[in-house]
Amino acid sequence: MSDLPIQVAGTVGDSITDGPGLRFTLFVQGCPRRCPGCHNPTALEFHGGVPTAWEDLLAQIQRNPLLKGVTLSGGEPFCQAEALLPLCRALREKGYELAAYTGYILEELLEEGDPHRLALLALLDVVVDGPFLRERRNLALPFRGSENQRILNVPASLTAGQAVWETSLRWGGGPQPPQ
Repeated sequence: MSDLPIQVAGTVGDSITDGPGLRFTLFVQGCPRRCPGCHNPTALEFHGGVPTAWEDLLAQIQRNPLLKGVTLSGGEPFCQAEALLPLCRALREKGYELAAYTGYILEELLEEGDPHRLALLALLDVVVDGPFLRERRNLALPFRGSENQRILNVPASLTAGQAVWETSLRWGGGPQPPQ
């Protein structure tokens, strides 16, 4: 297990906007993407945030018995993959659904081959991938901000070796054409 603290930009203890159901959302600090129109610009700088032990976050999550899922957001979760691994392993063991928002696309993460990022990816159920593109913004899309972003079933994608859309109605039912 890693002893690296997670640089936390913030948390939402009972989110209904970062995935289906009642979820805990963890916003990590730091993102290299700098998407124009980013919904969380205070989390972009890599310095800052509050260094937090994964065990403290786990305890915070477990205090709410109504939570069914945890969503990693940012900033960019994959920039803190090594620090997030112990938390996500513990959450997986306890049966939480795990999702992450990332400005990377799945193919970038797979091609890059970083062992910590791949290990984090393998613990996720769902990833919403791709940078936010202001010119493709669409508020009618469930759980994503722009039409280029995909909601992917991570286990199916890893098995197939390519992006596989999440088709459950809980997550919006798969790819949707631009409005």
